[in-house]
Amino acid sequence: MTAPIPRDIPDLPALPRTAPALLPSVVPARAVVPPVRRPLTAVYRLVLAVVATAAVLVEILLGSPTRVLSYFVIQSGVLLALVTFASARRAWTARHPLPGAVTGAALLYVVMAALVHHILLADASPAFSMTGPVSGGASWLEPVAAHTLHTVLPVAAVLDWLILTPPARMHLRQAPTWLLYPLAYLAFTLGRGELLPGSPVRYLYPFLDVARHGYRSVLANGLLVGLAFYAVAVLLVALDHTRPKTRFRL
Repeated sequence: MTAPIPRDIPDLPALPRTAPALLPSVVPARAVVPPVRRPLTAVYRLVLAVVATAAVLVEILLGSPTRVLSYFVIQSGVLLALVTFASARRAWTARHPLPGAVTGAALLYVVMAALVHHILLADASPAFSMTGPVSGGASWLEPVAAHTLHTVLPVAAVLDWLILTPPARMHLRQAPTWLLYPLAYLAFTLGRGELLPGSPVRYLYPFLDVARHGYRSVLANGLLVGLAFYAVAVLLVALDHTRPKTRFRL
């Protein structure tokens, strides 16, 4: 049996005249905004990666590979080449860019390598050069490669960040993570010096020469360089969040 139909249907509640406010979405903008191809940006970054790779290869071919690859500027140049090559591929294929933590780390390392070279190593002894004395017809290549690593690449990386990279992609919480690699490099270069007691290139940098300055001075120098790393990282993050969105997009 079915229930009888009531004669009077109860009143339905009145609908609100205004729609309820929508809650803020937690979906990132890149999930709904399709990326676009940026071929000129890809070409610029590909050229940057090729130049970085060529400069590193020249230094390796003109010197001892194990010694050359131990220098911070060489390692940061290799990282920059890998990051810019991946960024070029993503810009060419209209994929989302690399995370700001990765590109910010590569930028920080090449900038700090340039600052340390121009401030602390400009008048260093030739014994601390990456390849040592070079003779023959290729002697002009080493200064060109060194100038490219210490000056050209950092300037090109900064221009890529300022002009071709959207702002506010780096964050202050990433700065301590960026310091892990310089800290590991300090331990590596000191351990390398302990393993090569009789080598004329025992220590790669004069301010990290334990045989000459002692561990107390060397660790103090390392602490000052580490603080400089953190200060530059904070400065880059601050500039990344204050620089305006440029209309120029290759």
